[in-house]
Amino acid sequence: MSVWIAIGATAVGCYLVKLAGLLVPAHALERPVVQRLAALLPVALLAALTAQQTFSVGGALVLDARAAGVGAAGLALALRAPFLVVVGAAVAVTAGVRALGG
Repeated sequence: MSVWIAIGATAVGCYLVKLAGLLVPAHALERPVVQRLAALLPVALLAALTAQQTFSVGGALVLDARAAGVGAAGLALALRAPFLVVVGAAVAVTAGVRALGG
């Protein structure tokens, strides 16, 4: 039963956060600092999630095939490759390192 309590509490919390966002005055959202943060925050959160999922297993730092794939994607991005090429390079390098490493 505690799982349903957690689900209910999460749903109520999400609703309250959304409600709080709707109650923010419009002039506060039009400030340049807020607009810059709103534009950069999703990128920062996605980068943090990617780093956490790539470089940790069970709370320990791990450098494996996933790190090689992210490195290949970073190199492709630095070379201004199209998005599908970036993803393909990451997949190919990750698969190649896993195949060679067992």
